[in-house]
Amino acid sequence: MKKQAIVFLILPLLFYVSSCNRGKAADALNETKKTETIKSDSIEKKVALTIDTLDYNKRMVALSNNDTTGRWPVKAPYPLPGALLPYNRIIAYYGNLYSTRMGILGEIPRKQMLAKLQGEVAKWQAADSTVKAIPALHYIAVTAQGAPGKNNMHRMRMPFKQIDTILSWAKPINALVFLDIQVGHSTVKAEVAELEKYLSMPNVHLGIDPEFSMKNGERPGSKIGHFTAADINDAIDILANIVRKNKLTPKVLVVHRFTQGMVKNYKEIKTVPEVQIVMDMDGFGSKVLKKDSYMSYIYREPVQFAGFKLFYKNDNKKDWKMYSPEELVKFTPKPIYIQYQ
Repeated sequence: MKKQAIVFLILPLLFYVSSCNRGKAADALNETKKTETIKSDSIEKKVALTIDTLDYNKRMVALSNNDTTGRWPVKAPYPLPGALLPYNRIIAYYGNLYSTRMGILGEIPRKQMLAKLQGEVAKWQAADSTVKAIPALHYIAVTAQGAPGKNNMHRMRMPFKQIDTILSWAKPINALVFLDIQVGHSTVKAEVAELEKYLSMPNVHLGIDPEFSMKNGERPGSKIGHFTAADINDAIDILANIVRKNKLTPKVLVVHRFTQGMVKNYKEIKTVPEVQIVMDMDGFGSKVLKKDSYMSYIYREPVQFAGFKLFYKNDNKKDWKMYSPEELVKFTPKPIYIQYQ
């Protein structure tokens, strides 16, 4: 499906059970936690080196909504201890502080926005009490541009002070922070590397948007772009290295998608213990159209976890109505990452 509107920001105009998940990180013999003893101030502490794989498998099967095709849950290495998924459902507000048109984050005042986000978190918790719902602020840190700019990259990096602001907003409600990039004529590798100091923080994660990745020199917005598996793997490699170097818990990588062509060679996207990949069903429209897109691009082309995007305005046009949490938890697989724009 195609998005019906594309908005640019131009400053200063402001624009399983059994074998399903037996991977390298798993204790495949008896699926029990391994621990090591660390002495600190004469006190011995037990630190888990692996997750409770039986519990993980059970949660992944539940998240798959008992899919019988074998697609879900996806076979992948077990995550490192401290992984957010599938133990939490992330409820994110998306946008940019320079624009009131790019999403709810930036559209309304901070206090009102945070209160509204917490209200959505509560609704999701009520809809599915088996998974803890947690808040997140998903900030567009690199925006695609219609104009080439000084570097001819058709992208604009937001000032770090804006990211600092988002971090300060997230702290009082203990929210995660996602930094989203629209590469334009740049590359995933180049743009993610610029954000390493923030991605080295335990609560900061990454989103990448293939819609604005223009491989052949087109102007962003003139057509829908795409990422190859190699592009996505570049992000995974950088995140995995950051996790290992800083001894962090796994990072979450959100990849937006609303057409078949936006992600190429999905089977070649790597899965590693350090990174958890969410394929996020983007795009707006009627419930029938959005569910069809979810089935076509998320369900039928499984990578690891599923996400779903909701538009306060564009999903409620004409006789359309935005999906409720109660409706979405009936999907197969259940989305574990929810983004509101």
